[in-house]
Amino acid sequence: MEIKKSPKADLEGKKSTWMLIGYVLILAAVFVAFEWTDRDKQVTTDTGIVEQIIEEEMIPITEEPEEVKQAPPPPEAPKLEEVIQIAENDADVEETTIKSSEDDNTAVDIKYVEPVVEEEEPAEEEIFMVVEKMPEFPGGMAELMKFLSKNIKYPTIAQENGVQGRVIVQFVVNQDGSIVDPVVMRSVDPYLDKEALRVISAMPKWKPGMQRGKAVRVKYTVPVIFRLQ
Repeated sequence: MEIKKSPKADLEGKKSTWMLIGYVLILAAVFVAFEWTDRDKQVTTDTGIVEQIIEEEMIPITEEPEEVKQAPPPPEAPKLEEVIQIAENDADVEETTIKSSEDDNTAVDIKYVEPVVEEEEPAEEEIFMVVEKMPEFPGGMAELMKFLSKNIKYPTIAQENGVQGRVIVQFVVNQDGSIVDPVVMRSVDPYLDKEALRVISAMPKWKPGMQRGKAVRVKYTVPVIFRLQ
């Protein structure tokens, strides 16, 4: 009897296919073995004990108040004990005899010592610029101009050089009306300045300036005009 094999039961044709599948499974197993390392292992150390969280309590900083140091009281002055020495009756005490001038009939000389009086230097009087009543030339300003024009002697050298102008002179009128300390405030020419000072110093006494009913020293300014004809 002839045995007939079914083509589906023929395993020789599928041998190569199963061999390939086996190679694939072996490679997969090797690959998994190499990839499985200790680093992939996770060790759980949880013991189930929950650590209690302790909150730190904030302790406020306590500042000690600064003590105010009081100055120590001044040391007490040492007490001086008063010691009284009592002389004994039998102590030797020298007796001093004061003789009167009547006992030996001698005259007593009495000398008078004159007291020394230091003279104080009078304080310099204040010089005013403006007072209640200003000083005045006898007869007024018109008489002052006449006096100046009459007494001025034009310097010859100034005339030859054709020098002319106005010299301003300042001076002090004292309590008695006398003229002192003339000074040239505005100069024109040395020769004209010198002549202006000479004429101002030669003026007669003025009526002094008055302040609160009292004569005082006052500064006064006068222009001396030099003009060629």
